[in-house]
Amino acid sequence: QWQLVESGGGLVQPGGSLRLSCTASLFSLDYYGIGWFRQAPGKEREPISCISKSGSNTNYADSVKGRFTVSRDYSKNTIYLQMDSLEPEDTAVYYCAARFRWDCTPTESYDYWGQGTQVTISS
Repeated sequence: QWQLVESGGGLVQPGGSLRLSCTASLFSLDYYGIGWFRQAPGKEREPISCISKSGSNTNYADSVKGRFTVSRDYSKNTIYLQMDSLEPEDTAVYYCAARFRWDCTPTESYDYWGQGTQVTISS
């Protein structure tokens, strides 16, 4: 079954950093735009970032702008979310999703999702 796999979550102190990875083992992500989402306990899932299939277009939610950076490595078939200056409010399960030929235009439809990785920010 084709799916995405996230990794890199964990427990860090406020002010710390984590780098999440999103990859696919059974297919190439070269032609897919990738979105990052998160869902905190008791809250709805929210989009926080995306990167276009070409990598030339990225965007961020206001809540993470200036602290998170999305990038992609085509040679490793992996998309990264570098998260710096983490805050307790960033605690959530983080997901990535892929949409074919997506340039980060508004959408609610994705072709593949990952299972999520837990990020906990606490002292």
